[in-house]
Amino acid sequence: MTVPWKSPSRPGKEAAGAMAGRGIEALARIMRSVPDRLDAHMGGLYLLSEDRQVLELAVTLGAARQFTRPWRHIGLTAPIPVAEAVRSGQVVWVGGGDDMARLYPRVAVAMPYAFCLAAVPLVARGTTYGALFILWPAAHSPELSALEREGLGALAARLAEVAAEAADAGRPIRAGPRSAAAEERVADPLGSAIARLPEGLCDIDLDGRLAAVTPAAEVLLGEPAERLLGARPWAVLPWLRDPVYEYHYRGAVISGQSTSFVALRPPDRWLSFQLFPDASGLTARVATADPGTAAEAAVDPSRHHRHSGFSTERAVHTRPGALYHVLHLASALTEAIGVQDVVRMVSEQIVPAFGGQAVAVLMAEGGRLRIVGHRGYPPGQVDQFDGTPLTESTPGVQAATNAVPAFFESRAELELLYPNRRETQDGMAAWAYLPLVTSRRLIGTCVLAFAEPHHFDLEERAVLTSLGGLIAQALDRARLYDTKLGLAQGLQESLLPHVLPAVPGLEVSARYLPCTEGMDVGGDFYDLMRVGPDSVAIVIGDVQGHNVNAAALMGQVRTAVRAFAAADADPSTVLARTNRLLVDLDTPLLASCTYLCVDLAAREAKLANAGHPVPLLYRRDGRAGVVEPPIGLVLNVDPAAEYPQLRVDLPIGTTLALYTDGLVDTPGADPDQALADLTATLARHGGQPLARLADALIGRAGHAEHRTDDIALLLVRSVPR
Repeated sequence: MTVPWKSPSRPGKEAAGAMAGRGIEALARIMRSVPDRLDAHMGGLYLLSEDRQVLELAVTLGAARQFTRPWRHIGLTAPIPVAEAVRSGQVVWVGGGDDMARLYPRVAVAMPYAFCLAAVPLVARGTTYGALFILWPAAHSPELSALEREGLGALAARLAEVAAEAADAGRPIRAGPRSAAAEERVADPLGSAIARLPEGLCDIDLDGRLAAVTPAAEVLLGEPAERLLGARPWAVLPWLRDPVYEYHYRGAVISGQSTSFVALRPPDRWLSFQLFPDASGLTARVATADPGTAAEAAVDPSRHHRHSGFSTERAVHTRPGALYHVLHLASALTEAIGVQDVVRMVSEQIVPAFGGQAVAVLMAEGGRLRIVGHRGYPPGQVDQFDGTPLTESTPGVQAATNAVPAFFESRAELELLYPNRRETQDGMAAWAYLPLVTSRRLIGTCVLAFAEPHHFDLEERAVLTSLGGLIAQALDRARLYDTKLGLAQGLQESLLPHVLPAVPGLEVSARYLPCTEGMDVGGDFYDLMRVGPDSVAIVIGDVQGHNVNAAALMGQVRTAVRAFAAADADPSTVLARTNRLLVDLDTPLLASCTYLCVDLAAREAKLANAGHPVPLLYRRDGRAGVVEPPIGLVLNVDPAAEYPQLRVDLPIGTTLALYTDGLVDTPGADPDQALADLTATLARHGGQPLARLADALIGRAGHAEHRTDDIALLLVRSVPR
């Protein structure tokens, strides 16, 4: 039965252990209670790094360190349950494989096993110190019970209090280079009764190593105990080196469920393996398999590879730790748009995972080395290397012109090849130079820098080199995007008016906010022009799309309206002629538009509308409402479309609000309610100066991180001349 922890009666005793240099051990002692108190089989504890930007694995429970290796260092922005728990300050619950795939697809791809998980932030005295995570077997209910939630809260509070006591004493607990194991290893020799069994039995510890084997297991596996003990089965037995067998082992330990499979021991002996895991390790039962059944299982693995809660029909041919890094970055880079997005993704998702400190992306351009982005270096530290001639002998130049990765585990190694070079004086102690090659082209290099000397083993070097290829592809796409974006933004900026002309008798204020999706470039436009001694033409419109084509067509529409307005045409005629011009251009894009001509002497305006959102009018008495002219078709639908016009009085003190649909048409919102809210805002703030009124009407949209459409707003107020 699950029982919540009681609050410690004397937390000072645990804190004293931490302050005496045994902080991690104190936390590990508390973690040892998890299996009995929560019926959980695996878990761990993360502590925030000194700069509070990275979660570092400090204690593991049940899980072998090899499972948690890809997650030893986690950036706070990573889409991982423990990081989300710290960011949100709330318990994060994942009720099984389906939940994991839906909520954290990157983790699910690398850990396709059946288990439930809870992540809890460690908060004490107003400070967050890290996070706790606990795993339950697949048989656990998909819901976290109230008693379990209470128990998790008590455990997290107890761990956080230990961390807080140590921090207040000036001796904060930090994760070491290797996580501490919360289990106390207890020798449990096999008895003579077990030795008599015809099947072989093996004890596999939490590191995946054979801790004990029976004589029968020695015979079946074909190796003496001296060779087997202390080794991983898939390392010491060549016929078990297919990664699918390690996959079964990992699946059993992580899910807490038994599994079985068959394997062929050369030349012709089939063996069946049954794996029985618990929180302290795994017992493997080995027996001779029926040749007929085993052969069928070899053809159809699903017949003999059984595991509660998930299928093992797929064979995994890459070590899961390495696979995680590759898949994780590949998934993350799909969200990167520009070059700086790529640099940020690598900095947040990959650098912490390998224990790095900083990252820089270098490219060779115009005979010089260019630094296109970096993170983690002190201000100004990297910029001094920008512009280095490619004729100089530096590690950066060599990496940017040679498609061979280079790894320097210490400053001494680097300076041995590049003595007295200023580029080695970047304050770091180890480096990985990864060539960025895409479509057989070397486009640059990615430098991962480490604050301390770092050993790159063979697997790590292979993974980092593979990641370089993914980074290169994303960077190539991002550079193309940035180039197109620069061209489109330049085009758009050249087409929108920089300053609206001053007109006696009118006050004018405008706002333009680009969308934050796609290329951030749209077809919204506005303009104001003098068309006579006492008349002014005002236009606002929206061309379909968010790309260079939309921006270009916007310029054509704006130019056409200006030309037709200069001919002293009325609003109906201006829109009709503009519509016919767009039809003649044979473009698939549509456009909406509102055009009005203001008579400053008569204080009135004539208005026509081509499928555009209706204007709003604020009167001197504080009332606000919708101006509802007859609305014609959007431009470029029917060459014969007509656009009736409406006369609107504009006495002094009246304010007209023109806007594009991005201000009222947002995903998931009711457009009618949005228009009503905008009208109410105009009524409340209509008497304020136009700049303040514009800010009020833009409202939350002006501060939103994500906008799916452009927003243009043009305010016109009638004032004494």
